[in-house]
Amino acid sequence: MRIPGGVALCILCAVATLSPPRGGPHDFDFEIGSWKTHVRRRLHPLTGSDSWADYDGTTVVRKVWGGRANLVELVMDGPAGHFEGLSLRLYNPESRQWTLNFANAATGQLAQPTVGGFKDGRGEFYDQELLDGRAILVRFVISGVTPGSCHFEQAYSEDGGKSWEVNWVADDTRIASAAP
Repeated sequence: MRIPGGVALCILCAVATLSPPRGGPHDFDFEIGSWKTHVRRRLHPLTGSDSWADYDGTTVVRKVWGGRANLVELVMDGPAGHFEGLSLRLYNPESRQWTLNFANAATGQLAQPTVGGFKDGRGEFYDQELLDGRAILVRFVISGVTPGSCHFEQAYSEDGGKSWEVNWVADDTRIASAAP
């Protein structure tokens, strides 16, 4: 959700605009193909709860626009139920940054996109959202990239980025027969 004005928005703008341009239009080429996915999701973020749900499934990533965009399909199941998600990642050649646009099949709506890029093999993407009526920052990090695996973490901050609570962890392992 977009939040008009406010201190947290200024912090987010500083994170997004003061960072030098990074990466390029083929930053996500490593991920094209099919993956086994294991996800841990914090059930009640920023409440002091440490209850998590685990899911297993598949992720399929396809190039669009010659790699300047890609489409991610995530399907997984776990004790908390079935989940289907879709991410459209778009590269902006002017800012040299990516927007990561995510939708949950249960709602059919795009969430607020995270914006950022890669530097030294690590992707960092940020946005500002509302969680239970309060403004929070969201950080999405991609790390540990190898030809056969990668790691994703999403974290929330309610103190302007001074501290972060991880609420989503995904570890992907390439399905060998589906390597690009």
